[in-house]
Amino acid sequence: MANPKITFEIEGCGSINAELYPDKAPKTAENFLSLVESGFFDGLIFHRVIAGFMIQGGGYDAEMKHHDAPSIKGEFASNGFPQNDIKHTRGVLSMARTNVPDSASSQFFIMHRDAPYLDGEYAAFGRVTDDDSLAVVDKIAEAETGRLGYFSDVPRTPVVIKKAYVTEK
Repeated sequence: MANPKITFEIEGCGSINAELYPDKAPKTAENFLSLVESGFFDGLIFHRVIAGFMIQGGGYDAEMKHHDAPSIKGEFASNGFPQNDIKHTRGVLSMARTNVPDSASSQFFIMHRDAPYLDGEYAAFGRVTDDDSLAVVDKIAEAETGRLGYFSDVPRTPVVIKKAYVTEK
């Protein structure tokens, strides 16, 4: 069975193509696909951008209004899910969460650079599939950021996910 593939169209930046790994994180991939198919991510932003680390989105719109989805079980080794052995290397998609292991919902991040200290601690579930998409990740990571209220590392110009869609199921 082929891995599902998705595309994020990023306003003014291009597209990010990725594939998901339901064999490694089945509930996470299923939840993410469901959110993509429902249009949940359309119009949301990458609200936390740290060059040399990751870009995070899927929880806020350009006015910093919070959008949330139900929480799911964290499918990572330290949470009793050893079959997810995906490493947090450049281009990997992973679920953001609080300190509560089962708090992931819709926010995700894409690794800008390798961060092995996240391995087994966060539910990695996919990977960017091509160099053009990684170039878009690089472009987003280079955005000028600052503080906005209690948020830090927020791009000064919103980085909007114009549309997210499934390209192959």
